Amino acid sequence: MLDLELSTTLLFSFLLPFLFLFIIKWSSIFTTLFPSKSPQNSTTTNKTPTSYPIVRSLFSIYTNRNRNRNRNRFDWMSEILSSSLTSTFVLHRPLGRTRIFTANPSNVEHILKSHFHTYPKSDFFRMTQADLLGDGIFNTNGESWKFQRQVASHEFNTKSLRKFVEQVVDTELNDRLVPILSAAANSNTVLDLQDILQRFAFDNVCAIAFGYDPASLVPSLPQVEFMKSFEDAVRISSQRFQSIHPLLWKAKRRLDVGSEKNLRIAVEGVREFAKELIKQKKQLLNEKSELDSFDLLSRFLSSGHSDENFVTDIVISFILAGRDTTSAALIWFFWLVSKNPNAEGEILREIYEKSESPIFEEVKDMVYTHASLSESMRLYPPVPVDGRQAIADNVLPDGTFVKKGTPVAYHPYAMGRSEKIWGKDWAEFKPERWLERDDAAVADQRKWNFVGRDPYTYPVFHAGPRVCLGREMAFLQMKRVVAGVFRQFRVVPAFEDGKEPVFVSYLTSKMEGGFPVRIEERA
Repeated sequence: MLDLELSTTLLFSFLLPFLFLFIIKWSSIFTTLFPSKSPQNSTTTNKTPTSYPIVRSLFSIYTNRNRNRNRNRFDWMSEILSSSLTSTFVLHRPLGRTRIFTANPSNVEHILKSHFHTYPKSDFFRMTQADLLGDGIFNTNGESWKFQRQVASHEFNTKSLRKFVEQVVDTELNDRLVPILSAAANSNTVLDLQDILQRFAFDNVCAIAFGYDPASLVPSLPQVEFMKSFEDAVRISSQRFQSIHPLLWKAKRRLDVGSEKNLRIAVEGVREFAKELIKQKKQLLNEKSELDSFDLLSRFLSSGHSDENFVTDIVISFILAGRDTTSAALIWFFWLVSKNPNAEGEILREIYEKSESPIFEEVKDMVYTHASLSESMRLYPPVPVDGRQAIADNVLPDGTFVKKGTPVAYHPYAMGRSEKIWGKDWAEFKPERWLERDDAAVADQRKWNFVGRDPYTYPVFHAGPRVCLGREMAFLQMKRVVAGVFRQFRVVPAFEDGKEPVFVSYLTSKMEGGFPVRIEERA
């Protein structure tokens, strides 16, 4: 039976590319013979991808997979969603597969909160990411997810947050990040700030979650094998989402060729690193009856779960959360602020005003900086799209029917660019949209209060029962980095020939090819 399944998979995978090329070659004849069948209802406009028999919206998907240097597939999706009256549309993929995309806050609340149990993590996402994430918190549902969330929640109380900022982040900032930036300023060299901030975040998450210092952000900037393996694993596993059909990458995995062979090697490197962390922590727990610091890994190992693969999945998931998301947010923040000197001036004023405060109170009270980070993540969310899957027939608040088994994706990237939500000035970097004046401080016109949006309008940290546990920790970390860097340096983008960064996403967003900058000492 297994041989038959493998033979069928390989045969289909062999024939599918040729079918695809045949259809592309004869697309003009095909479209003449078969008129388009775009949804005929009042919720769509002509921006909705045209759907044809059999191949459905394959032409649009193929055309927009990799757009020009200044546009990407997320912009394409944003254009479609903004052209829909309900901010929702159904993408028809080849061979009868469909997927619903929405940027409608009412739908997002419906999916993530009021009908949470109808929309668990999708089977397609879990299957695609299983090799890397296994049964970690971002790739599982039910009791396993509840257990991991419950144990992890102990790390996000006020005492832990204060320790994180004052001991972990501040030490890494002053002892490693600032000296590297200072050396770059003195030598007038170009740094890849994306790499630097990923190293910074990696050291941070390993210290607070695992009680381990990988020392990736030291002056020599050593080649860390784990980081290379992790990058490769995230990138290749994410590219599976763009495959014409899952059978293609499944066949390559069975044959252990091409990108799937590279993925296997990368995942082995990632898991080897995680298992070594677990081994060292187990040994430490056995040697000491009581630890001075009870980190996240210690909590999981002390909870009675001895399955090494399961704990390994947990470690990998938390590295992904702690390393990639905050570094992504900071990269786009520094880019946007560099183009908005007025915002940079306000941030500097706030930093200097708070400079005499204790570290934890300083970062907690940085209101304008908090607004600026929120605004940069509106335009460039670390996780630009996320999905669920209906386990029963359902109807969204905007009237969209969702058939059982249909994947449904909500789109923070498109929502951040929605005129319906943010107004005609949505394209502007405008921290003030998150602020209001404090009426009780009329004498001090610089006094601001932060005014947040509900998490279903701004689902950058997700929402509902699966809302991000580390939201406050991430903001504290980012504000401490901003204060420490901006107090001493200017960050000047150094792209060649006036080029601008290209947005890409492999589970989390990045700048394609890195973020080259020059560092200048402030007077």
